[in-house]
Amino acid sequence: MNWQKASPLPANDRGTNIALIFALTAERLSAYYEHGQWLTEAQGATLSADWLSRSQRRLPINDRRHLSALSDELARQIGDTLSREAGLYTAHEMMEALDPNYHSEIAESLMTECERLLDANPLA
Repeated sequence: MNWQKASPLPANDRGTNIALIFALTAERLSAYYEHGQWLTEAQGATLSADWLSRSQRRLPINDRRHLSALSDELARQIGDTLSREAGLYTAHEMMEALDPNYHSEIAESLMTECERLLDANPLA
């Protein structure tokens, strides 16, 4: 029996990319509303690698940076429109929605926005 670890799967499916944008947006909003700072694109790319590794998936750095930039765009749009209290609530809802058993209308609408954003700016 071979006990070697299987190679990580590429994260090339659309659903994974949309979920990654959503998760990064949630992280960015949490950092912004809790600490008053936006994550950098590189920090987002690193977070995406960590997130993907949990499911033994991987993406090239250019793809991770692209998805990180998309999440930054969405997070800043949200940050420009919400008060701190509403932003904290939204970030909390998004973080909770990372659990597939948690239902949130806010998170569902933001997931749809992540999908729209990826469709408008697909990976190369």
